Amino acid sequence: MKHLILILVASCYTFLLKAQVPIVNDSARTLQQVVVKAYEQNRQLKEVSAAINYIDQSQLSRYNTTSILPALNASPGVRMEERSPGSYRLNIRGSSMRSPFGVRNVKVYWNGIPFTDPGGNTYLNQLSYYNVHSVEVIKGPAGSLYGAGTGGALLINSQDEDWNPGFSLNTGFGSYQLLNLSAQARTGTDKIRNNFGFTHQESDGYRDHSRMRRDIGNWETRIKMSEKQELLAAVFYGDMYYQTPGGLTEAQYLANPRAERGPAGAFPGATEAKAAIHQKTLLGGITHHYRFNENFQNTSVLYATVTTIKNPTFRNYERRYEPHFGGRTVFRWEKKKDDARYGILFGGEAQSGNFTVKTYENNQGDPGAMQTDDEVLTRTWFAFVQADAHLPGDWSVSLGASINNSSIAVTRYSTLPSDKIKRKFNSEWAPRLAISKKLVPGILLYASISEGFSPPTTQEVLPSTTVISTDLEAERGLNYEAGIKSSFLQQRLYIEVNAFYFRLKNAIVQRRDGSGADYFDNAGSTKQEGIESQAYYQLLPRSGRFVSNAKLWVSHTLNEFRYKDFKQVATDFSNNNIPSVAKHTVASGLDIFTRPGLYMNLTWYYSDPIPLNDANTAFASSYNLLGGRMGFRQALGKKAIIDIFAGIDNAFDVQYSLGNDINAAAGRYYNAAAGVNYFGGVAFQFNARGK
Repeated sequence: MKHLILILVASCYTFLLKAQVPIVNDSARTLQQVVVKAYEQNRQLKEVSAAINYIDQSQLSRYNTTSILPALNASPGVRMEERSPGSYRLNIRGSSMRSPFGVRNVKVYWNGIPFTDPGGNTYLNQLSYYNVHSVEVIKGPAGSLYGAGTGGALLINSQDEDWNPGFSLNTGFGSYQLLNLSAQARTGTDKIRNNFGFTHQESDGYRDHSRMRRDIGNWETRIKMSEKQELLAAVFYGDMYYQTPGGLTEAQYLANPRAERGPAGAFPGATEAKAAIHQKTLLGGITHHYRFNENFQNTSVLYATVTTIKNPTFRNYERRYEPHFGGRTVFRWEKKKDDARYGILFGGEAQSGNFTVKTYENNQGDPGAMQTDDEVLTRTWFAFVQADAHLPGDWSVSLGASINNSSIAVTRYSTLPSDKIKRKFNSEWAPRLAISKKLVPGILLYASISEGFSPPTTQEVLPSTTVISTDLEAERGLNYEAGIKSSFLQQRLYIEVNAFYFRLKNAIVQRRDGSGADYFDNAGSTKQEGIESQAYYQLLPRSGRFVSNAKLWVSHTLNEFRYKDFKQVATDFSNNNIPSVAKHTVASGLDIFTRPGLYMNLTWYYSDPIPLNDANTAFASSYNLLGGRMGFRQALGKKAIIDIFAGIDNAFDVQYSLGNDINAAAGRYYNAAAGVNYFGGVAFQFNARGK
């Protein structure tokens, strides 16, 4: 495979050199110039008094085109994990300690549409690399504007604001029979825009029994109805299948990291159980923008989603049918007066779901005798208000709060008479205060205090043990934060450092019983302290040379996360390290672009050892990863661009576990990531208006 990639790149490179057309330099804007939407600020990142990581196309395209995982992991304070191809977890400042799989305790929006369901779960794996154009990661409690979740929020945008009719075709391939195809078409005018897309991805996976396939179709339109109003609509359909090989013990992991979980006692191995996820999601949403006048406007969203899941596992077979709908509205008023600017926004969000969860015996991948039949009704709503003032003397103040209500009701029809259990979480307040001061034009100091809460998700109330757990309490957390954002050397150097202190009460943590089934407990309180830093340096001040652009960057995360007060029966885990969080992680990279079109991206990533259980008796070892991508990006005339690339991941063939099963029964903590692997591809883009 690696020889095929090298031959392809070499032949295409020779051909394209003859074109003698100057390369279109698409190097990243400096980070400080980016305008972010977080907290409805719509301001440059360097002026927002919050810890926000911004990831755009220039950062996403440094890696293989199969996942946004490596780009997120290059950001301080964030760790995205992959237990097997297609099975993701997202950890923002320790938020994944309650997630055996999937994304919990983080609120996700896709093009402004709530992508997190009313039960608190997010199927982030339904989005492919090509459904993401940029990501804003809000770290720490963001409930003052985005509702439940103490981990933070993700704002995902799928389209470039610089719209141009045309089309793009992308193909990628690599180790383990990787195939990645995408086709996008853009039609219409500035008044009516349409985007149609299709993506197909498949791979045999690094481990035994880890094959995956994902097909996604989407349509998005934007209609400019008048100077005052605009209508957006989106339809998204994802069909995904991936096998789950299961966790390995340390001895199994060291002997053969590619192995699947074998039979254990009365439970079959992965192949015999045909352990896998069959997942389909259909989403439709409408967004309406209306500007009443130059000072007052509104944005409203309505959406509906249905997800179906079939999940044969080692111990049972689960079928989930999860329809839900909801909406969000934001009113914003702004006024400028002399050197000051004032604003207030208010609105609300509501979601409702009626889920059906049925559990059967697993008869070699088919449902057997029914074990439980549950109906889960979940409701959530919150109202919010936020006031912003940008005052003379370069002071800024932002004060916001939300009031949240949620409820869950579980009816078990498989028992006679049927059993119904309800739980409500009412009048939960989530305030936030942020203050910033610009010392000089290039240096901003900020401080904030915020409080958040997070009720148990539907899959925590109804875990794989099938025991209804409505006695779980909601988490509550208080976060103190301070930071500095600065730019020097005529904005060629950008440095950002922030420190936080987070106290969490009633922390929800994951447990596993002897069969490997998940269940959850409240674990007392935690104390989470950290420092997150990043720096970007533009090496070349001018572009009129062979090397037109070169950038060096580095990010570092220091976490000191411990249980403060946590006892389980007679065992005291107080002051132990919280599982799933490394103390130090470092990511750095070098990006080089040349005028003829040749480019290179190099990346190095380091992680400290990671505790795997509450007792801190097992640790995943530290590891270093080196990867790179090189290619040739060339303009073909004025309207087309072609990019031929090849790359390598884990160049040193390091053995490491990227998705660890925390507190796993029998010590099955490890899900090995791929060893050294190669990838390549071709991307073609045509813009009808030129670019």
